[in-house]
Amino acid sequence: MEENHLVAEKKRKLEELRRLGINPFAYRYDKKESSADIRDNFGRYDGKEASVAGRIISMREMGKVCFMHIQDSAGKIQIYMQKDELQDYQNLKLIDIGDIIGARGKVFKTKTGEITVHAESFELLTKSIRPLPEKWHGLKDPELRYRQRYLDFVMNPEVKEIFLKRAGIYKAIREFLDSKGFMEVQTPILQAQYGGANARPFITKINAWDMRMYLRIAYELNLKRLLVGGFEKIYDLSSVFRNEGVDKTHNPEFAMMEIQWAYVDYNDMMRLMEELYEYVAKKILGTTAIEYEGKKIDLKAPWPRLTMKEAIKKYADIDVEKKSDEEMRKILGEHKIELESKATKGMIILKLFEELCESKLIQPVFIIDPPIESCPLAKPHRKDPMLIERFEPFINGWEVANGYSELTDPLLQRKELEEQAARGRGGDEVAHPMDEDYVIALEHGLPPNAGLGIGIDRMIILLTGAESIRDVTLFPIMRNLESGEKKTKK
Repeated sequence: MEENHLVAEKKRKLEELRRLGINPFAYRYDKKESSADIRDNFGRYDGKEASVAGRIISMREMGKVCFMHIQDSAGKIQIYMQKDELQDYQNLKLIDIGDIIGARGKVFKTKTGEITVHAESFELLTKSIRPLPEKWHGLKDPELRYRQRYLDFVMNPEVKEIFLKRAGIYKAIREFLDSKGFMEVQTPILQAQYGGANARPFITKINAWDMRMYLRIAYELNLKRLLVGGFEKIYDLSSVFRNEGVDKTHNPEFAMMEIQWAYVDYNDMMRLMEELYEYVAKKILGTTAIEYEGKKIDLKAPWPRLTMKEAIKKYADIDVEKKSDEEMRKILGEHKIELESKATKGMIILKLFEELCESKLIQPVFIIDPPIESCPLAKPHRKDPMLIERFEPFINGWEVANGYSELTDPLLQRKELEEQAARGRGGDEVAHPMDEDYVIALEHGLPPNAGLGIGIDRMIILLTGAESIRDVTLFPIMRNLESGEKKTKK
């Protein structure tokens, strides 16, 4: 009811402004300086004229003068207005906190030391119709902050810092890869056949052709098609879509980068990965030492390498090399880990690592050489055909990337994908589907190469200290709100 009253009062002021011939929604304003320009270079602006614009976030009248703070993308600055000096001073009664104005005047510093623009003219640029959240309580409810992100930035301007760093991280990643001779490419979001990861896709349709399509779950297969075509060092940095759950580090739409590099193997890609993380950390933070949730972590390269079997022995005290299949299943039962009865020893090893080791991997580490069951797109290990040449870097207990020596044998690739497709037909919703065109591309010859996929959101969470993926996503996906009528019935 209070908000309805405030909205009605704002609308009344809006009509009064129009009656006075004042356009409450201006077309443009000649803003020449930001709040940061003036704040950071006061000596240059002291006594000089400046033209600023922004949203009013505080306002107080004291007799014949008015003080207000306006907020722009760079911060806030105080505006001082004096009745005897401004022709339209009386129109301030029609202006509210939340409105956007422009002001021109000389810059000075008040007795309390605050840098201020002494307005010689001002102009209403946008009249707000809804009030901002109440000043002292602000916008604290996380659910509301994510849904009304625009208000989150107005009321909690420090949140913008995360996204300024996010932009800087993107720039640093591109700088690093471009300096190494990589080229950025854009692969299609809509695909007739999804693939490149074990994940459930989003399904859509091209109406004109009555054709089922999928939102991409990865870039990998298209990037490797480009390697067949003659490209050698490429990457795609954008978003992928997986129709799965939401938690601290997962969102159905998320930022990822995939790299494909011809004529190298997974050892070369591991070095590139750790060097990239170190470069970005230094560029954004000036150091490789970070603290996340009270844990001190150093991202400096090189990172240690542990085979998956070594990790299980180190962190779970289980030597899987010396265990029979029956003993392995017994260990699953002892730890109350559920797995289908027909699971192979390799699948049991994967499950034991996931359940007993991942959360303990706080400092950066590469977990390498997992069982062949873990990925149908990786090359068999050159020393053990039951393993693959794959690595997963972990930081803070999270898998932050995935890479491997890519499988280039088209006959083996066909066999692997057919087995995965059979699992899919058997009910495995995340099994990799068969992609006939991709296998045909391999039959034309794919050079030896390595691939890498990096979770960019997780990198940003670590480098900004954010609590979750929603905090580093401008507009995170949210559940639909129920209608007021349904809530009343409940």
